[in-house]
Amino acid sequence: MKILHLSASPRRETSNAWWLSQQIVGQVARRSAAAEVRVRDLYVDPIAHVDSEYADALGSPVYAGDENAAGGALATSEQLIRELEAADVVVIGTPMHNYTVPSTLKAWIDHVVRVRRTFAITPDGKAGLLRDRPVYVGVVSGGRFSGSGARQADFLTPYLKVALATIGLHDVRFYSMEGLAAGADMVRAERERISMVLDTAFSRA
Repeated sequence: MKILHLSASPRRETSNAWWLSQQIVGQVARRSAAAEVRVRDLYVDPIAHVDSEYADALGSPVYAGDENAAGGALATSEQLIRELEAADVVVIGTPMHNYTVPSTLKAWIDHVVRVRRTFAITPDGKAGLLRDRPVYVGVVSGGRFSGSGARQADFLTPYLKVALATIGLHDVRFYSMEGLAAGADMVRAERERISMVLDTAFSRA
């Protein structure tokens, strides 16, 4: 089993997003005798935002999903897509920044959601071209965005669902730790709670 672990927290390995996604990776890895984890830290190794050369390449009449026809403008995109294609499971650890995904994760999405490569335009709209596989998303937030105690908007989970579905990834599951701005006691309580949630979820899988 090949696991692609995307980490999108600026605090990297000291972050709650890293801790949460590592718990998920551990749960997934226990289901395989030979799990291989590929970590892509989007802050340690940042991905450049798509630029005018990328846009021009997609609009070129010679481009038909083949990065070689674009003179290297799609090299980063192709690398990230092939990394994604090689994974059997994807785990994303991310904070919620201003109600949605951090810009580093958005940059990754912009490169892997690519017309005629990971999705096609059809008479019925966009159709994903990638094989579906489980995607586990660990979300951490200083405030609360779900349940009866929600006090802020959530554009992260609906956005990720749509963006990933566009390329064919429909099996997306979210696990969150919320209200962490309340301090260390809340962090400990949320870690204990989510550990039990994960144990239950994966024992049933």
